[in-house]
Amino acid sequence: MAVRPSPLAVGVGVRVRTTGPSGHVRTPGYLRGASGTVVALLGRFPNPERLAYGAPAPLVALYRVEFAVTDVFGPADGASRDVVTADIYEHWLEEVQDRE
Repeated sequence: MAVRPSPLAVGVGVRVRTTGPSGHVRTPGYLRGASGTVVALLGRFPNPERLAYGAPAPLVALYRVEFAVTDVFGPADGASRDVVTADIYEHWLEEVQDRE
């Protein structure tokens, strides 16, 4: 996994990785593959997925990401403006240039 030289900027489009490590993970399964927008950088914290196993835990950026609820759960009456927000660690995110 490459180390990102600088944090993702607020407003950048991202996609949550669909694959990840087995075991203790800190990203909701229902968000895997979903595209959203970075709305905040919350700071850098020890990687909790490594801490859970007592492994060395480098600092990783934690982002607040906003997703359209219809992109996550599908169409629903009256949900066109609703959003889901989640705090997701950097190694789960891929920057996307063009979003549908």
